[in-house]
Amino acid sequence: MTRTADDTWDAASGVGATATMIAAIRARSSKVPHAIINDPFAEPLVNAVGIEAFIRWVDGEIEPTQMSDDPHYTLPQLVDSMTVRTRFFDDYFVAATEAGIRQAVILASGLDSRAYRLPWPEHTVVYEIDQAPVIEFKTATLSRLSAHPRAEHRPVAVDLRSDWPTALRASGFDDTAPTCWSAEGLLMYLSPDSQNLLLDELASLSAAGSRLATEYHPDPTDLARRGKGLARQWSRYGLDLDLSVLMYEGERTPVSDYLGSHGWLVSTQTRPELFESYGLHPPEDDPLAPLRKIIAVTAIKQ
Repeated sequence: MTRTADDTWDAASGVGATATMIAAIRARSSKVPHAIINDPFAEPLVNAVGIEAFIRWVDGEIEPTQMSDDPHYTLPQLVDSMTVRTRFFDDYFVAATEAGIRQAVILASGLDSRAYRLPWPEHTVVYEIDQAPVIEFKTATLSRLSAHPRAEHRPVAVDLRSDWPTALRASGFDDTAPTCWSAEGLLMYLSPDSQNLLLDELASLSAAGSRLATEYHPDPTDLARRGKGLARQWSRYGLDLDLSVLMYEGERTPVSDYLGSHGWLVSTQTRPELFESYGLHPPEDDPLAPLRKIIAVTAIKQ
């Protein structure tokens, strides 16, 4: 799939298939001993999407080590890194609501189930933004499972490249109240200009005290190259998913620098620091391992 300015997807195609990949990771990681995350909805969502390779992977028919031929970017590395990322965003939302914020917005929510599984305080409203086919599929699937949101849940079916602020406000969003925002696994799928526009629009909707959690990769070209390597591995199992063609390359301002210059108080953590904060061992200390370079970002609007 070649990216265009108006491309679309569902949970089984294009950018949407990456959300299913991450859900498969959450499903597997929820089953391991001493798991640091628990997502009971990930596996049924993956099964409902119907991508055979991901279903077999979640079921244990395919082990991550069977799909690894790049010593610097293996599937076990990807699983570990995305699991730690999930825990980072989980903890971020818990901390934000414990600090009194009662409005959350999950950008490019994909198959994220936080509205259904996190311990949201009473009177919290959770908005989820994604393309209509993704929103409709996830909401319908979870309804069939008799799953119920643990907060007031307001899905917003809109493309983030269009006028999403208007759609968000139309769903009841209050831009005078502090908000906790997340942009998880999103920015690399936006062009550099679209990334900056998204952050500007987000800031315009953010009252003082609002928070944002996101991440960035200092070397997206290397990440894309490794994604092509994973595509070769996955193709052995009938899966056509090349992350490299979904990412936008080109020079972009690191998100921490951009936010810092636009009135946000920014904190950052490297991926190894996140591993260590959860009592885990980071991937092997190899400077070529691209997942080690990802920077987790939290910011507070001043």
